[in-house]
Amino acid sequence: MVTSEQHLKRIQEKLQQLLKNHIALQKENSQLKQELDKTKKHSVQQQKNIDDLKQQADIMKLSAHKMSTSDKKEFEKRINSYLKEIDRCIALLSE
Repeated sequence: MVTSEQHLKRIQEKLQQLLKNHIALQKENSQLKQELDKTKKHSVQQQKNIDDLKQQADIMKLSAHKMSTSDKKEFEKRINSYLKEIDRCIALLSE
């Protein structure tokens, strides 16, 4: 027959095992969060690189006069949006 002391000892052992598991999961969670942050930063940097390369390709097409009229219009729209953004930033700095 199981005595109350044995029962209490078994509960304490299970509790200690749960605490060890909890600590291990907290460490793993922390590592995964750090890895996620690193991956997000890398993704943002890669997207910036892609945007820069697209701009360079557009500039090269424009300088080589190989842009179609629709490409030229799209390029002009992008430049105009950049100019509007710059004007907005200047206005905010002037306040």
